[in-house]
Amino acid sequence: MAKDYYHQIVKLALEQEGWKITHDPYKLTEWDPDWEIDLGAERLIAAEKDAELIAIEIKSFLEISFAYEFHRALGQYINYRGGLTMLDPNRILYIAIPVAIYETECQRRGVQFSLRENKVRIIVYNTDNKSIERWIKQ
Repeated sequence: MAKDYYHQIVKLALEQEGWKITHDPYKLTEWDPDWEIDLGAERLIAAEKDAELIAIEIKSFLEISFAYEFHRALGQYINYRGGLTMLDPNRILYIAIPVAIYETECQRRGVQFSLRENKVRIIVYNTDNKSIERWIKQ
């Protein structure tokens, strides 16, 4: 499966925040159909001596139609979240969105409603300085 244009930028930004990339891609192999989420990562939480587990679906939003890409991304998120709930319930799913898209398109009323309604967790990443700008939990 082809990786999103900003795959390496998000991977690097996560590593800079102390995340260990455990899967590239994270395969839902016991699911039918066999789906792949872009990344799986873990970070040790020192106070609890436990691992925080996440999976990240990276989106570039470089196509002409934001609406088409958003519908596709939201559908993937919902399907992948279902697969993780069944196969790896301790892993939290996020969708990674470029800061420029989050600050424009994702602020529109209909998009905000869909994100909240579907409890989409978001990583907002900056393509210029290769960093994570925000973690958003709906």
